[in-house]
Amino acid sequence: MATPQVQTVSTGVDKAKLAATAALVVAALAAFYLFGKQGQLVQWGALLLGIAAAAVVFFTSEPGKALYAFGRDAWREVKKVVWPARKEAVQMTAYVFAFVLVMALFLWLTDKTLEWLFYDLILGWKK
Repeated sequence: MATPQVQTVSTGVDKAKLAATAALVVAALAAFYLFGKQGQLVQWGALLLGIAAAAVVFFTSEPGKALYAFGRDAWREVKKVVWPARKEAVQMTAYVFAFVLVMALFLWLTDKTLEWLFYDLILGWKK
């Protein structure tokens, strides 16, 4: 049985950066509510500025750098995907809809047949 690798924040600097990120998010939310009487522009400006500052601090930490690298690698993999042509996509969608329709019809007929078999013939519960 394979043991999963658990990645933890090991350095004190990274822990401090993550704590600062959390503090900046809390401060941004507090500023949003404290500046309620100043107008929506000031409110949203304070919130967005605080969230942007938190993002900058987060992406300078090792977990932030790892998240950025993961996103970059994921985007690189998405670019490698060979997407189907429009005709092929429409054709496959039609196949799926046809299959769903046939299965729905089959299940409905099976249900009605079993209902007739059990309730009408075996139990004699005529409707």
